[in-house]
Amino acid sequence: MMNTQIERYVALHRSFGRKFDVQDRLLRQFARYADGFGDRQIKAERLYDWCRSASSQNVARDRFDHLRRFCLYAHAEDQQHEVPPAGVFGSGKRRRPTPHIIEPEQLGAIMQAALDLPPEGKISRYTYHYLFGLLATTGLRISEALALQRGDIADDGLIVRNGKFGKQRLVPILSSTREALDTYLDIRRRLGASGDDLFVTTRGRAPHQTVVHIVFVRLARKLGFRGPTGTPGIRIHDLRHTFAVRSLESCSRDREAIRHHMAALSAYLGHADVANTYWYLEATPVLLRDIAVAGEQLFLGDAA
Repeated sequence: MMNTQIERYVALHRSFGRKFDVQDRLLRQFARYADGFGDRQIKAERLYDWCRSASSQNVARDRFDHLRRFCLYAHAEDQQHEVPPAGVFGSGKRRRPTPHIIEPEQLGAIMQAALDLPPEGKISRYTYHYLFGLLATTGLRISEALALQRGDIADDGLIVRNGKFGKQRLVPILSSTREALDTYLDIRRRLGASGDDLFVTTRGRAPHQTVVHIVFVRLARKLGFRGPTGTPGIRIHDLRHTFAVRSLESCSRDREAIRHHMAALSAYLGHADVANTYWYLEATPVLLRDIAVAGEQLFLGDAA
């Protein structure tokens, strides 16, 4: 019975364009756990026990939050399903990691270092070199870049078919970026690297997202751009952050121009809500300082 409700719950969310794969997996894991005790309805104590078995506090909180939302749905159909109180494993959104601006010299060094990755004479080193370059020049999410197919390079730019929430968009690119992609494809052909994915490893498929993160961090550490294991530092997502910040910094200080620029940047980055784009203002010291100066001038002008 619980699995039937899970199927309906997952189908409902997917009808809104959400992938919902993580939630589906967690819900079914809990259903199997509860079924082992013969439960036909959700019991709060059983839910607590399952969340406590998580590998960390953050994982336990994620489990609880996903499950509690399902409990509310299930309880609306059958009040025998128990709904635990909110915040049992912590409340509030997890803080975003501190963003870092990646300087052009750092990016160049990381891309160059990627060309020394093993194995020699294979496509992987070129894949990471050109992948890092594309992320820096387009601000694509790593998941979007890895999902690109060779046929997604269109006359007008890149066709992103697997954006967040399943959205598709066209991302215009500079002529220099297109030339770089053409060079990469020529290298692929010369090395006999097969596969429909745009960026491939020796297996003929795109590298796993986690592997790309690891490679980037290792290169950053090797070059001294990031501290030892366990310390924060630049991440591959900072390429997207840097792209957004540099774009905003280049915008004129005219309020109307900024408003139009923010709307265009939000669409280009594939944000579902322009508020997610405005976050780059508050997360960047340079832009925040400009906002503070403008606010102070406005205040002084009003006071006078």
